[in-house]
Amino acid sequence: MPPEKKPRPRKEDLDAFVQTLEPPLIAKDTELKGTVLHRLNRDEYQNTVNDIFGTRLDVASLLPEDTRFHEFSNVGESLHISMVQMQRYIDAITRILDASIAARISPPEKKIIRASYADTRGADQFLGKSWLKLSDGAVVFFQRLSYPTGMLREANSKTAGHYKIRVTGYAYQSDQAVTFSIGATTFKRGADKPTFGYFSFPPGQATTVELDAWMGENYMVEVTPYRIYDDNYSIKRIGIKNYKGPGLAIQHIELEGPVTDEFPSRGQRLLFDGLKRVEVEPSNPSVKQKSWYVPRFEIKLENPESEVAAVLQRIATRAFRRPVPREKVAAYVDLFQSERATGSTVEEALRAAVTAIFCSPDFLFLRESKGWLDDYSLASRLSYFLTRTLPDDELLAVAEEGRLRSDAAALRTQMERLMEGAGFERFIDDFTDAWLDLRDIEFTSPDRKLFPEFDPFLQDSMVKESRAYFRELIEKNESVTCLVKSDFAMLNNQLADLYGITGVRGPEIRRVHLPEDSLRGGFLSQGSVMKVSANGTNTSPVRRGVWIMERILGETPPAPPASVPGIEPDIRGASTLREILTRHREAPNCRSCHEKIDPLGFAMERFNPIGGERSRYRTLGDGEKVTELVRGKRVRYKLGLPVDDSGETEDGEKFAGYREFRDLIASDPENLARALTTKLLIFATGRGMGFSDRHEIEKIVQKSGENGYGVKDIMRFVVTSEIFRRK
Repeated sequence: MPPEKKPRPRKEDLDAFVQTLEPPLIAKDTELKGTVLHRLNRDEYQNTVNDIFGTRLDVASLLPEDTRFHEFSNVGESLHISMVQMQRYIDAITRILDASIAARISPPEKKIIRASYADTRGADQFLGKSWLKLSDGAVVFFQRLSYPTGMLREANSKTAGHYKIRVTGYAYQSDQAVTFSIGATTFKRGADKPTFGYFSFPPGQATTVELDAWMGENYMVEVTPYRIYDDNYSIKRIGIKNYKGPGLAIQHIELEGPVTDEFPSRGQRLLFDGLKRVEVEPSNPSVKQKSWYVPRFEIKLENPESEVAAVLQRIATRAFRRPVPREKVAAYVDLFQSERATGSTVEEALRAAVTAIFCSPDFLFLRESKGWLDDYSLASRLSYFLTRTLPDDELLAVAEEGRLRSDAAALRTQMERLMEGAGFERFIDDFTDAWLDLRDIEFTSPDRKLFPEFDPFLQDSMVKESRAYFRELIEKNESVTCLVKSDFAMLNNQLADLYGITGVRGPEIRRVHLPEDSLRGGFLSQGSVMKVSANGTNTSPVRRGVWIMERILGETPPAPPASVPGIEPDIRGASTLREILTRHREAPNCRSCHEKIDPLGFAMERFNPIGGERSRYRTLGDGEKVTELVRGKRVRYKLGLPVDDSGETEDGEKFAGYREFRDLIASDPENLARALTTKLLIFATGRGMGFSDRHEIEKIVQKSGENGYGVKDIMRFVVTSEIFRRK
């Protein structure tokens, strides 16, 4: 405004207009932003109750999915509550209490099971055919099979719990390490079959890998080899004994558990410390020796009101993340007494009162008063930002001393401590899940005919790459320009093969220096980003352009007009999306947005839906035949039309391809820092940034620019900013 060919207002007129409009906008936005309550989202809820009670339960899946504000699901104005959700909270805390309160007087017996595929039930029908047994007792898998799988029946978790899994083996007939996954499977229909991790065995000498995992009841350990295959089906032709290809040799698997971290549990101590809880002796004492015997317990109170009040005071203080006045606890004591009056046992009445505590607004919401946050609110905000759970004892102690609000150095010290702890991994996961859209990595499944390189190992590696890369940017305080351009990447063998980078072996993600001519480096060229911004078969310049605008540049394009149909690719391969979009932009109500979006997306056409570089599109229709082999099989796709990743930005900046586009985006670190700062502040405060936040955001950007716009510096300035420390 106004139209291009019309006279523009004088600068002094524009300045006067802004000066007149700015103060009331700031005042109104300041007033509104302090009114939004921030409810714990379901991940924060799960982390909090598990950390309080020492459990490891999935209770997030019991709760309704949280609404997203742009990318984020922890923004207060989008976190509503309903009667259905309140019932789910009751269900969730009931499960937590059930898991916390031991049904025995001693921890469950820990067993060590040692099993091998050579001795497993049904091994005879596989040995010599699909499996090869060696003289040392090891069994060799030469390929990933749908049947028989690498499930080992004898390595079975009879009861749910935390287990140690040890797999011993080596790479067979190979001069390189062989990669495999360790997971768990069950015969229960519809049950999850988790993969715990990817590992590799070196050739020759036997090696043992160990991991800790949570296994459900009656789950079996499953080992699956990757990146080895029967070349040209020669095993069936010449016999498994004569086959000379690489294999994965497994000598044995050990399953130790269930491993009890603490007994009684943290939750049981929280509930019953200070109370006399005794076992009720059975009428026939001999039944205590039976394997099926489950003891019953009874709480005996000498002074019910004071004893229960002390317990509920302790629980409420922990749950509410701050000291709780006695008059507030009195309401829960009254509930306990009313439950007792109806005939409930002491333990049943106590559970009812505890359930009420964990369904109260003081627990479910981060109670923040308008204006400057008090020390306890600041402790909660810092902890939920960086560890995604309630404050630990040290942070609460600093809050009790009143130093978080008054001493910026103390706030920075606590920030650094939390970032160095194990809980910081939750921040990395949750922030990248939202910001980069990694939570939708499984939303699409690439067409296996078009992209035979794709498998679960590659998808797992993609997610780990992006998370490891973001952590590296923080730990090394790399410049914000590394969001789009860097001379390094976080890779393993699977990613390196996809990206065409040599010399990377093994499934471990590590920092790799990139060749000077590499297109990799930065989030824009990572497989995870390419996958979540595609539909599995085709790429969309519009979708990828919107992704870059929102996630990297911090701009939110308007929603498309309801009357305009969506863009569909030409499945015949006769027209490129560039040609289709050119016609689409001829509509006047589409042109203004697409002139911003499309060039960004065109640059990303250099990468296919799984992140591989391409110069021509793959097609299953007409095209040039390809002789390439993937996992020993000839590919079925053909090469179609050429890729054109050139473009011109809305400002008239031309780029010949992705490389020039990447350099163009990286040349404006101030804008990249502004966008990242805004994302971090939204995630940290649980509210959207408004007009009144602009000046403080600019201060953060300018401060970070004094030292090269370091990512960790930006996080430091976010935590010490007025925006972070105020409601």
